Amino acid sequence: MDVWRSSDGVSFMTLFRTVDPTVEPVTLVEVKAHLRIDHASEDDLLNGLIRAARQEVETATGMALINQSWRLVLDDWPPHAVLYLRRPPVREIIAVTVFDDDGAGSVLDPGSYDLDPVSNPARLHLSKRPPVGQKLNGIEVDFTAGHGEAGTDVPDLLRRAILLLVAHWYEFRAGFGAGDQPVSLPDGYRRLLSVHNAPRL
Repeated sequence: MDVWRSSDGVSFMTLFRTVDPTVEPVTLVEVKAHLRIDHASEDDLLNGLIRAARQEVETATGMALINQSWRLVLDDWPPHAVLYLRRPPVREIIAVTVFDDDGAGSVLDPGSYDLDPVSNPARLHLSKRPPVGQKLNGIEVDFTAGHGEAGTDVPDLLRRAILLLVAHWYEFRAGFGAGDQPVSLPDGYRRLLSVHNAPRL
């Protein structure tokens, strides 16, 4: 979950994942081949390390790797009529919902906003901004983000970073399990992510 104050210094915005990815960017078979493991006794550990490595790469880059759903929650509309969706690459807006004084939600007509998924962060421009009745968390923007539905859709450098992390953490598995990561990062990891680093805003 990401939380930050809007540029007007008053409203707060919260961004959190609502639907996890259904697969990982690298498979157990790929990891076992990379590590030259030919037994199944550590499959649970390896699956946990894969998941932890994907989460670490997503945190470091600010990206969604495999398709997943997110929700941006705001108190009110920003003064510039543009919402920034800080979880690239954004694929689709599912719904924009505005809540009234009684907490009842109304879904905006998709024709009242335009998505720019090319920019980073993606931009959602609203031609009409209906009044928000609910003082806190009065707006919800649901969207999907990710490079695709399969691991092969994820950029190769990011997949390599995950393999590097899994191999590094597997080496120290006696002292630290998947739930303890990241306790350290291997040499070359940041170099693999350098072209995908989250933008500074």
